[in-house]
Amino acid sequence: MVKKNTLVIAVILFSLVIVSCSNNNKFKIEKGKVGFLTTKTTIQELNKIFKNDSIVKNLSEGALGDNYFQDDDEYLIYEKGGKHLLTIIPKEQLDSTSTIKSIEIHDSRFKTASGITLNSSFSEINTNSNINRIERTFSSATLFLDDLNTTITIDNEELGLKEFNTQKVTKDQIPDLAKMKSFIVWFN
Repeated sequence: MVKKNTLVIAVILFSLVIVSCSNNNKFKIEKGKVGFLTTKTTIQELNKIFKNDSIVKNLSEGALGDNYFQDDDEYLIYEKGGKHLLTIIPKEQLDSTSTIKSIEIHDSRFKTASGITLNSSFSEINTNSNINRIERTFSSATLFLDDLNTTITIDNEELGLKEFNTQKVTKDQIPDLAKMKSFIVWFN
């Protein structure tokens, strides 16, 4: 009887460990991997991977379309309950066999091994990652993290800079508490 109870408890504990590990992987960001998505994942596999979530498809009209403002197809992934998780852009438009070009993170549960999430401040990013370069646009600065193949955008407001200015920005000029505007993982 004791052996049987011990076996049941062991099976339950093992099951909990497996479920816990798979749940952690669902929100893990690595180079070439976001959750269960990899560089080899095709668009047609999204329905299977996100079977418990909702997928909203914003499809472009391709090369022959009249909509010049939407260049890329977008697959917006929403958790049950309406929380926006990810925006996925395929490499090839209007092709279900295409692999993924980029994934924009919208949920702060997604995190890197070093703990970077959508809610991380610049000081956390700078401490836990290697920022390879910074490029400035009229309205933001983009940080390039080559070790993860990601880009992080910080709005000019967070930088304390005037809009519509392209002056160069260095790491030293970015306030420690500056928050990111977007977090994109590239699969190229």
